[in-house]
Amino acid sequence: MPCPKHQMKKRRDATSSRVSPAGNSHGTAQPAQNEITAKSYEVRPDQSVELLKELHILTRDGKMNQDSRRKIKQVTHLYQFIEPLLKDVLQDKPALNLVDHGAGKSYLGFLLYDLFFKQQSGASHVYGIETRDELVRKSRALAQQLGFAGMSFLNLSVADSIASDELPAEIDVVTALHACNTATDDAIHFALAKRSKHIVLVPCCQAEVATVLRKHKGKMLANPLVEIWRHSLHTREFGSHVTNVLRCLQLEAHGYQVSVTELVGWEHSMKNELIIASYKDLPRRKAGERLGELLQSLGLEELQGRFFTAP
Repeated sequence: MPCPKHQMKKRRDATSSRVSPAGNSHGTAQPAQNEITAKSYEVRPDQSVELLKELHILTRDGKMNQDSRRKIKQVTHLYQFIEPLLKDVLQDKPALNLVDHGAGKSYLGFLLYDLFFKQQSGASHVYGIETRDELVRKSRALAQQLGFAGMSFLNLSVADSIASDELPAEIDVVTALHACNTATDDAIHFALAKRSKHIVLVPCCQAEVATVLRKHKGKMLANPLVEIWRHSLHTREFGSHVTNVLRCLQLEAHGYQVSVTELVGWEHSMKNELIIASYKDLPRRKAGERLGELLQSLGLEELQGRFFTAP
């Protein structure tokens, strides 16, 4: 029997393919200058078509395949959350800076620069942090090709970037999109060290907590809570969930206001939890206590160093 979710997705895809940028569902022809946008309705009118082609989001003839559609939908949806944060920073200062950790091919950094930073008249800057030298070199070349002077790409680990003199002492906004396993935690530590005003995270592949849960499972059998993660599949899934809970508590324990929501629907990505933290100098004690109690109750005391709280 066909999966109901799959059938729903097919119906959504069929409906989406009939919608033009102007909301016209009757397939009315658009002017030639809008041809690219009409073929790929998620693309915003002010985006650089050249950039989207270089990122292989659009083909050379302006078309978009299903994988590209998924990528642009994720990043564009994320931009809707990030744009207000960027504007918030500019209310207090003439320019802002943003660091994107685990940048990869720098889809997010380039699109943020294209949609927002290139419109700014001040010294606003985007930094991409990536450990793979080949990707860093390619991103640098593309930024030069497009004339994106306010972009820099550094071949650094997240840990090394904290002490690097190639970055400002304070960073306004930190992003980490699908930074695998503990790379998200490293990005949090970077943001705390750099006193960032806003932090935007889409975690991915959290395995460390699940590993510790699995290691101490035998010792925890007397605790009825162990039934939540006794089976291997549950260990992995529960470990992933608890990791993000601990991250949120850690941020709250450092004075941040935290919100958690869904980035995109499950049909686009299973790694779709979006954590946004904004520094508000909120009370820290209760969150710090809850964090410590949770680590102890789950047998995760050895991770206190990773999920450290404010002194």
